[in-house]
Amino acid sequence: MNSNPPDDWSPADNPYSIALSEANWLRATVALTVERMHGDDVPAGWFSSRQIDARTLVVALRQLLAAVKLERIALTDLGIDPAVITALDDAEQVFLDALPNIKHVRDGLTHFEDWARGRGGGPQKDARKTADPRDVARDFWSFGYDPVADTVTMGPFTISVSAAVPAANARFDAIYAATRAVDQRSAAELRDQVVQVLTDATISCTPPQGQVLVSQGHDMRVWLSLNLSGVPDGELKELATRVATVMTNGGLQLTSPAFPEAQDIAARLADDEPLRVQRNTR
Repeated sequence: MNSNPPDDWSPADNPYSIALSEANWLRATVALTVERMHGDDVPAGWFSSRQIDARTLVVALRQLLAAVKLERIALTDLGIDPAVITALDDAEQVFLDALPNIKHVRDGLTHFEDWARGRGGGPQKDARKTADPRDVARDFWSFGYDPVADTVTMGPFTISVSAAVPAANARFDAIYAATRAVDQRSAAELRDQVVQVLTDATISCTPPQGQVLVSQGHDMRVWLSLNLSGVPDGELKELATRVATVMTNGGLQLTSPAFPEAQDIAARLADDEPLRVQRNTR
């Protein structure tokens, strides 16, 4: 089976999924980095591996907020229930409460070309109102990890390393929950479409007596099968063929989870195999 994406695929089609994927990578990065920082220090030339990992940790934590930003934009564009976005915002505030200085620590680290001269934005900009840039640079400098206090510091700003993993996990969980809301709505819309296509073709699908069973699974997929108790054995093959044809004509396709490339879809349906329904993108 060819797993390559189609030529017209773009990450812009599903940015909420990209946000989830990146958040998953980032929380794994946080977990791995913290584990190394809490382990033995391994010299890397002149440098401490813990100090190197501290830099990776800060960037990964801050990028989780970028994943939230993308998720929020995607949900807004999709018109998702505002309550879902509110829950995402609330979870973000919990993250910031656990790591209140993460933005400043990351800014000082990644914008060192400005912070080293006292010309940075944010708190350095405010400090320049009453102090010389040279003094501002000194007051906001000195990045490092303190293994005794288990903190990472940039000038006056500090974050707790022990708080990083639970905060990252909770941040990912919130993005995952928001993504599920999108998938749930998409699955419900697809199920409604399947029911409408069958109804238009006068194929009954209303439980419990309908000829066809259409269900929305916990896996956020829509499944279709024949109601064997409501269709005589001699009519199963004919009904299966008709259903397969109707689905195709309605811009939908049935696929076998066991054999995705199978061509004998009607036969599989007649043999009581539940099939997945997808919109036909070909």
